[in-house]
Amino acid sequence: MANSLTIKNIHAGYGAVRVIHDVSLDIDSGKTVVLLGTNGNGKSTLIKCLMGLCRPSEGSIIAEIDGVKHNLVGMSTEDIVDLGIALVPEGRRLFPRLTVEENLLLGAFRKKARQDLKKNLDFCLTAFPRLAERKNQLAGSMSGGEQQMLALGRALMLAPKILLVDEPSVGLAPVLVSRTIDTIRELKDQYQLTVLMAEQNFTQAIRIADSGYVIVHGKIAFSGKSADELNNNDLIRKFYLGV
Repeated sequence: MANSLTIKNIHAGYGAVRVIHDVSLDIDSGKTVVLLGTNGNGKSTLIKCLMGLCRPSEGSIIAEIDGVKHNLVGMSTEDIVDLGIALVPEGRRLFPRLTVEENLLLGAFRKKARQDLKKNLDFCLTAFPRLAERKNQLAGSMSGGEQQMLALGRALMLAPKILLVDEPSVGLAPVLVSRTIDTIRELKDQYQLTVLMAEQNFTQAIRIADSGYVIVHGKIAFSGKSADELNNNDLIRKFYLGV
């Protein structure tokens, strides 16, 4: 069944400060859509709107989950998560003094995920063999790349339909960025996820994009229906790819 997001004319910010202006995006079922932009242009604010962490002042966010439509605006974060929408936050936000396994178990928040706890844990440890090797290790003692695996695994413990990934490249060495991006693609393909990824590393993000948007000063400056359109856009080539 369809699992998609339709964002229409969203305005949002913090207090009197408006951060995003009239933003509209379509994330089709089973696709990876990238939201491209440098720091401070509103990517994370939009992700927070999708998760109920920031309330839009205008607009609608419609999530279609298993063919049923829900307007996320006004819903609590708990209820949004319970629909099957999972977030891998910027900076990973792990519990450093808990073990790998304990961090994973905390990801199984929604009722459906708790019902299949052992199945989901086995699934995560199979998807990330390194986590299986280190399941009793404290999360804070792991490398940056391993912590990013754990953050992805924790999101998968939710048994999500839609996966939101905010700045997965932050704090990682270039070779680990590439591996992380490849892992997101593999997970999407293997488990038929719908993915929205906010990222400033254009070169890496475009590699797995089915389509994408460029956000500049809180507004959508360009939308590309394919990776080729993104690659060949003058705005991206000039300001972000150095061409």
